[in-house]
Amino acid sequence: MKLWKKISLLTTSVLLVTTGVTGGIVVHRTVQYNETKTVENYEQQLHATAYALGKEISDSELEGYTEATRSSFYNYILKKYGASKYILIKDGEVVCNLTAFDLVNPREERWAGTEASADFRQVGEQHLLILGKKLPADSLSDYRLVLVQDITELYADMEKQAWLFAEIYFAAAVLSVLIIFLITGRLLKPLRKLQQAAADISEGRLGQRAQAGSKDEIGAMAASFNRMADRIEEQVTELEKVSAQRGMLLGSLTHELKTPMTSIIGYSDTLLHVKLSEERREQALHRIHDECRRLERLSGKLMNLIGLYDNDSIRLEETEVEDLFSRVADLEKYHLEECGMTLETRSDGQMRRLDRDLFESLLINLIDNAVKAGKEGDAIRLEAAGNEISVTDQGRGIPPGDLPRVTEAFYMVDKSRSRKAGGIGLGLALCSRIAELHNASLHIESREGEGTRVTVVFQGEA
Repeated sequence: MKLWKKISLLTTSVLLVTTGVTGGIVVHRTVQYNETKTVENYEQQLHATAYALGKEISDSELEGYTEATRSSFYNYILKKYGASKYILIKDGEVVCNLTAFDLVNPREERWAGTEASADFRQVGEQHLLILGKKLPADSLSDYRLVLVQDITELYADMEKQAWLFAEIYFAAAVLSVLIIFLITGRLLKPLRKLQQAAADISEGRLGQRAQAGSKDEIGAMAASFNRMADRIEEQVTELEKVSAQRGMLLGSLTHELKTPMTSIIGYSDTLLHVKLSEERREQALHRIHDECRRLERLSGKLMNLIGLYDNDSIRLEETEVEDLFSRVADLEKYHLEECGMTLETRSDGQMRRLDRDLFESLLINLIDNAVKAGKEGDAIRLEAAGNEISVTDQGRGIPPGDLPRVTEAFYMVDKSRSRKAGGIGLGLALCSRIAELHNASLHIESREGEGTRVTVVFQGEA
């Protein structure tokens, strides 16, 4: 069963039961109220009549009367005050009954009190109200007055009201069912659209979104769904981008492998089939060794770059920048001494949240590039100030046309010179990715013949 049908049936059932019970209670209370008011009304009449009869009935006056005369007197005074409503009881015997009702037990103690006692009886289709009390007469005899009132019409009116309520109730119930079904279907319409949007996304149509026009829970759920869909689309786009980058990396790797592999195969084939002098043989072995080392560097850096795209979770911890610079200087000490260069470091004592291993790799790559671009006697500066960490060299610089592409994997400004220096064109690509993982960006400024400055600019405060 559809959700909107379940909600409609449940709501309708609760509404009908609640309304029915409430209406029944109201009708019952109305009947009780009408009975109470009717009793109060006739109690007032009974009290007034009993008071008047008590003043007129006197034993001293009735002693000399015959039985027939006393009976006529009782009939006279009852008709005088109540027509056919009353029954007069004396000492437990009915002495006058002007009603059509036969009082079976006139000695009932309920009529012996000074306050009226009420009783409801049904005789056939007739509903009777019976009220009785003791007369306040100045007499030694026990006189009681009983009022018998036909209230059938009152019950007939209440029955009409009950039927009218039932008719209105069922009419309102039918109308409520129709309205609830229509409103529920309309309210849950956004859920059906949300379901359709989810189905479209599951089939690959990532641009589909749910309509979130209302501000209720369904609207909030649609908005959350849209945010989730946006995130999924972003992730799929990122995965497609990474996949494309991997394809590019593998394509570039295949291209880069051709040259060293060709050299290795050529020299090894020469060693196998050509008789060479010891000097030429050593030269060939050195070339094979150099090309193998180059392949090792190429595969290592490629794996590092792919690993950074596979895992976006890095371990950031508070790091003292000056201590980081000291560590990098120690790692590069012998390399710089071999090239006859110096490294100058300057830090303003700041602390940063960094992945120490990755950031060491970034700085070492930048310093290695500076060494390759420089000459003996040059000084390389490693500086930290504000939201920036920079590496500045005094090398040959980068042509303006090559600046936008130097962070692409395998891109080299001067391929022949880079290969001679051991370069494979992955260093700045690694640096750029590491900077992104630290919520930073890589800015490169360079002038040919003057040098290059590579700056890591962080987005937040130190």
